[in-house]
Amino acid sequence: MSAAQPSTPKLSLGPLLYHWPAERRRDFYYRIADEADLDVVTLGEVVCAKREPFFADCLPGVIDRLQAAGKQVVIATLALLTTPRELAAIGELAAAGMTVEANDVTAVRVLAGQPFVAGPLINLFNEGSLEFLLHEGATRVVLPVELSERSIAILAAHNRDGETEVQVFGRQPLAISMRCYHARAYGLHKDSCQFVCERDPDGLPADQMDGRGLLSINGTQTLSHGYLVLLRELAGLRDAGVSHFRLSPQAGTDMVGVAALVRAVADGARDPAEAEAALRAMVGPVPFINGYLHGREGMAWVPAA
Repeated sequence: MSAAQPSTPKLSLGPLLYHWPAERRRDFYYRIADEADLDVVTLGEVVCAKREPFFADCLPGVIDRLQAAGKQVVIATLALLTTPRELAAIGELAAAGMTVEANDVTAVRVLAGQPFVAGPLINLFNEGSLEFLLHEGATRVVLPVELSERSIAILAAHNRDGETEVQVFGRQPLAISMRCYHARAYGLHKDSCQFVCERDPDGLPADQMDGRGLLSINGTQTLSHGYLVLLRELAGLRDAGVSHFRLSPQAGTDMVGVAALVRAVADGARDPAEAEAALRAMVGPVPFINGYLHGREGMAWVPAA
């Protein structure tokens, strides 16, 4: 049995994972507010606490613009919470009436008893973990990218009274570390990193020995090299009970255009294969991947039957 779901799933934009200059990030979100066909936009810093102050002055204006455009705004937490001040900030957001996406179980404890979104960096792989998050107050769960379609269906069916979100576009977040490989790659230490991650607005490539792309490094985070693309799979995910389709922002990609393509496929107004071809032209040479959903290695691309 599939979970309860809207006739048309909602589209959400996940948090920007990369370190962009404040003005570039602000203008990106202003355009998203004004032009993108999205229902939910998640803001906030997930990867590195040192980046947060750069965008703090712009954040209230961005929130106002997105809300004025009718979009639900969610604030994501750091994936690794390490200080009392970071924990206190989460409580302050919730007290101010903001919807918070918890990406660390410590954040779940801070938010316990209040409605929140469980983010994709929490290890949610079975019904027991889901029950825990729902008991603590999660109203929507964003499932990890490693899950297969069958596992997604099981969890969505178990989450009948809540919302289930799945990423359908963008680099897959794979791991987070206390150490910063990005800084080390430039001969620096984490404490004196000079924010070199800003030099790579779409991640630092980490290639295989034969030169083929394997991973992308973003500060302390490791992502896939390829872009997850699940256009052909949207109908099956919707039928399985997925209520929200998530897009992850990528530099050099027209995210307004990506949102329009995903919306058209989700609404049945455009053929998935045609939309996939249009998306390939839009994103350039970055490979498409969808292996995890099909029970394969994550970097695999399973073509249409």
